[in-house]
Amino acid sequence: MDYSVLVLWFSFLLACIYAFHLLVRNGSDKGKLPPGPFPLPIVGNLFKLGDKPNESLAELAKTYGPLMTLRLGCVTTVIVSSANMAREILQKNDKAFAGRTVPDAVRALQYNEGSIVWLPSDSQWRKLRMIGTMHIFTTQRLDSNQGLRRQKVQQVLSHIGDNCTTGQAVNIGRVAFVSTLNLISNTTFSVDLVDLKSESTQEFKDLIWKILEEIGKHNFSDYFPLLRPIDLQRIRRRMTALLKKLHLVFDRLIEERVLYRASSNSLRMNDFLDALLDHKENNDEKFDIKALLVDIFTAGTDTSANTIEFAMAELLRNPDTMAKARSELLQTITLDQQVEESDIARLPYLQAVVKETFRLHAPAPLLIHKAESNVDICGFTIPKDTKVLVNAWAIGRDADSWPNPAAFIPERFLGSQVDFRGQDFELITFGAGRRICPAINLAYRMVTLMLASLLHSFSWKLPNGMAPEDMDMRYKFGGTLQRAVPLCAIPIRDS
Repeated sequence: MDYSVLVLWFSFLLACIYAFHLLVRNGSDKGKLPPGPFPLPIVGNLFKLGDKPNESLAELAKTYGPLMTLRLGCVTTVIVSSANMAREILQKNDKAFAGRTVPDAVRALQYNEGSIVWLPSDSQWRKLRMIGTMHIFTTQRLDSNQGLRRQKVQQVLSHIGDNCTTGQAVNIGRVAFVSTLNLISNTTFSVDLVDLKSESTQEFKDLIWKILEEIGKHNFSDYFPLLRPIDLQRIRRRMTALLKKLHLVFDRLIEERVLYRASSNSLRMNDFLDALLDHKENNDEKFDIKALLVDIFTAGTDTSANTIEFAMAELLRNPDTMAKARSELLQTITLDQQVEESDIARLPYLQAVVKETFRLHAPAPLLIHKAESNVDICGFTIPKDTKVLVNAWAIGRDADSWPNPAAFIPERFLGSQVDFRGQDFELITFGAGRRICPAINLAYRMVTLMLASLLHSFSWKLPNGMAPEDMDMRYKFGGTLQRAVPLCAIPIRDS
């Protein structure tokens, strides 16, 4: 037998012995933990997860309840599947569950050590979050960048308009991705990273998805920590290669900016990169600029583009709903006008469409937390270092909170005070508590402006005579959710 294969098998055997030891040692604590399916020796409940763990865990919660324990290899994991339980975790015990369980994939290139997403909630995390909030996400900054968002949307609309004369279908996810990517790249670097007609657009989109896909994969290194040095499935190796590709883009732009600043002290771009370089120079800090940029580009582009694509898919699948949304837009904004962000407040039905999309198609289906101490929840004890997964996807489809939960019904939000900003736990699209997504307001502005503009400027129909009921609504699971089949639709310019 090859020596390397022998080493792998020996390491796996050690991990199995270690897992069995943990299961036996923790057996006496089982009564304190929330209920859950009986774990098999060594592997625990790993086989219960499936390729779409958000769905598998939601199904298990019907049997074991909204606070449920699984043994995933060596890792004790508590699953939260209802609004009430999410409130207990993310509001009443927010500080105790503000930790992060770090997937081995994001240890590639030490990405986790400089990431707002994956750092523990310590002083470094607070400092990095403050930098991002102050220079990108404040209301003042968002208002000052309205013109930039309008410009990026208009570029997409112009591109779609060219398709109207030829009757070609438009890849909705692709154009939405270009719009959000170039918005973020202009906010960060003052340049467009991709062009709508370039092949590099799809390459960049695929790169971002592959990073998120690796993060979301079932990884033996996460379930059996003894296997981390081996990287048995080569997930960390692939993640390293992917991050290096993204870093090459960032390295070139950072190097150009450093040279520009050195040669022209009086001229500045006053974008996020300038702010990061200023902060690093003035405070002599060794924080990882590229890790912050990875956070912004992976979290900011994929989730917004996917939400726009899912929203358009639901509208095409429900023609009466699309007709209502377009009617509201055309009654509020004439055809010869552009949609402005200030118009959104006058479009309650459009806002309801976006909220309903957030509910049905949570961009981040499983919110990852970790117990920082022993915590008592509803008569159960969640031990320190327990991994906690809040199933935002299941909560958005919980029949106790949402009548007819599988149906796309924007009307349920008309006259409703339920919102997605972390206070209403029936709809925790962006999380809640101190770990809530800092880009929530930027994402909402971009999604609503883009969706409103697509609906206001064009009528839409499915290609090849496809009927709405024949649409493929399957999705792929990664760190986020993405449509399995890209949405293509034919735009028709209204006369």
